[in-house]
Amino acid sequence: MHVGMALVLQNPEDTRDDREVYEAELGLGLRAESLGFESLWTVDHHFSGYSMSPDPLQILTWFAGQTTDLQLGTAVIVLPWRDPVQVAEQVTLLDNMSGGRVLLGIGRGLARLEYDGFRVDRNNSRERFIEYAEVLLNGLERGYVDYDGEIIHQPRRDIRPRPERSFIGRTWAAAVSPESAPIMARLGAGLLVIPQKPWRVVAADLAAYSETWAAERPGQTVPAPLSGGFVFVDESADRAEELAHAYIGGYHRTILQHYELATDANSGVKGYEFYSNVANRVDERGLDGATQDFVSLMPWGTPDQVLEKVAAIRDNIGIAGFFPFFSYGGMPYIEANRNLELFVDSVMPEIKTWEAPPIGIDAKTPS
Repeated sequence: MHVGMALVLQNPEDTRDDREVYEAELGLGLRAESLGFESLWTVDHHFSGYSMSPDPLQILTWFAGQTTDLQLGTAVIVLPWRDPVQVAEQVTLLDNMSGGRVLLGIGRGLARLEYDGFRVDRNNSRERFIEYAEVLLNGLERGYVDYDGEIIHQPRRDIRPRPERSFIGRTWAAAVSPESAPIMARLGAGLLVIPQKPWRVVAADLAAYSETWAAERPGQTVPAPLSGGFVFVDESADRAEELAHAYIGGYHRTILQHYELATDANSGVKGYEFYSNVANRVDERGLDGATQDFVSLMPWGTPDQVLEKVAAIRDNIGIAGFFPFFSYGGMPYIEANRNLELFVDSVMPEIKTWEAPPIGIDAKTPS
């Protein structure tokens, strides 16, 4: 199985200098290739310490220049905030320069802070995402952009330098709301899953995705999803439990704040009806209960316990790859490095032996 590593670049409550965060997080990322990770993933967030990752492709370009084989994943590029033509150019440029190492993840986003900051109406985000994704994905395959939709009217223009490799089979999309999974199947993207819903709910999403994929692409194999996750591993089960609740729980509290999930901020916004239900669930469970639910989904514990929990994710949704976060929630960097190293020594070797479909360069996508 493919094993990657992800960076969230958090500065919760602004307790650190932003420069300190970047020096430490980039340092973690620079260790990825030498430690045996096959990919490095970055996120797309703006305007707060929740995640200071405003340009995932720029960050990955920096890593591309300092690595040889490490694949470079976006988890994800939020398309409604960006010009899809420029994204097509930037993705192509990095992919060509890196020798085909880009793993493309796309998504729709949610946070009012970010949508308002980019002056984009959340009420048409789904329609905007679909059109922008079609511009991007078709452009990457054809080598030119050309689109006449309800939102974007794009005259034909060539992408230069021309794309050298297909992105079929190395494109994934985040799909949190239940309506999103069939949309991603129609676009031809695999699913990128961060554990945050009960597995029975995720299974229903995957079933809807597979049904749509089979209808849209008869005879084509349904791609296996990829999964991220917030890992905390320690030789002591008691210490692992205590600090997983402290740091993974702390991260979840930043989620509630950033996305305003404990409020009615998402109520009545077209396309985000699912998140009103999330707010109701938080209200029912209380903040501590909702955080406990989130922590319970993540792989934490002793090395054996983490392996068991990652195996459960594999068995539940049939993943082809796993890319954990090791630094989050205000965790001290000495602890993040210890967390990372123990995972590498005691967890990752076993995961790599598991049978799974190859991804990215290893999948030998068509050119």
